[in-house]
Amino acid sequence: MNNNFTIVTIEGRDIGSEFPPYVIAEISGNHNGDINNAIDLITIAKKSGADAVKIQTYTPNTITIKSDREEFKIKEGIWDGYTLYDLYEKAHTPWDWHKILFAHARKIGITLFSSFSDDTAVDFLEGFDCPAYKIGSLEIVDLPLIRKAASTGKPLLISTGMSSKEEIYEALEAAESQGCTDIILLHCTSAYPSTHKEANLKRIVELRKIHNGVVGLSDHTLDNITSLVSIPFGSSVIEKHIVISKDKKTVDSDFSIDPAQLRRLTKDVKKAWLSLGSDSFELTVKEKKVYRYRPSIYIIRNMNKGDLITKKCIRVVRPGSGLKPKHYDKVIGMKVNTDIVSGTPLSWSIVF
Repeated sequence: MNNNFTIVTIEGRDIGSEFPPYVIAEISGNHNGDINNAIDLITIAKKSGADAVKIQTYTPNTITIKSDREEFKIKEGIWDGYTLYDLYEKAHTPWDWHKILFAHARKIGITLFSSFSDDTAVDFLEGFDCPAYKIGSLEIVDLPLIRKAASTGKPLLISTGMSSKEEIYEALEAAESQGCTDIILLHCTSAYPSTHKEANLKRIVELRKIHNGVVGLSDHTLDNITSLVSIPFGSSVIEKHIVISKDKKTVDSDFSIDPAQLRRLTKDVKKAWLSLGSDSFELTVKEKKVYRYRPSIYIIRNMNKGDLITKKCIRVVRPGSGLKPKHYDKVIGMKVNTDIVSGTPLSWSIVF
């Protein structure tokens, strides 16, 4: 199975292997609690050439509970010391911002959609006619939530970080049970940040075997290399976290790219996709112009009719107007059937 001719369309933008990769700029908590930062990030994404911006729609109470029990404490990584509740309190996008953010995105002409953690968020987002939904890697096991999102009839992006094949099949079955056919599977390494060694891009090939549809990458590395390398593996979607400036600390700044990197990414993914080209061995337009300069066999001294062709009479040189070099040994010992001047390309019509 492959996604060569499978297309998912979000707000008029076709997504699939026949089109340049769809670039999503993830804001997450990089607004740092300031709606003006969120607005600026949407504008940056648009100006940088991204196709879409993604936010996250939850509150601390919809995603976890307030507790100091040990299992609710983060004890390593960039969020070491936080409880889950405190982290999500700091990182969440207030729900009363959504109307403003959706309106701004539509005003400047960029797609805005969201991920979430519970049913109430789906109902809330439907009020803004959210054009697509994303299931995060942690929520892929929440099959009722997947069914809820799929029932809206909107395209669904499902991140597969930390998932087993069985869990991916279950998530697909949950979405398809609601009639959802516009599904994009995203390969993801759920490490923040993740290293190139952890990228495991070969897994994208496996996702294409699991899912007869569009696949992509949610990339948490610190540069654009992994995103670009994912394209020949079949990635038609690239998602990266973005930040206004790496000089200012935010909850996700340690694995986000800045505006300059995003601009490069949007340009480079198109170049990388174009470079895939075709598996045909047909010459390109420019190759056809160079092709005639391939080496061939030329006569390098004047010869009379009936003269024997020896190694002193011919050479393999550029351009390619004569016989191909593979015939060199064959023509040695043959004779010319007419008078020949030096510099004549050798052809079968003048030998016997």
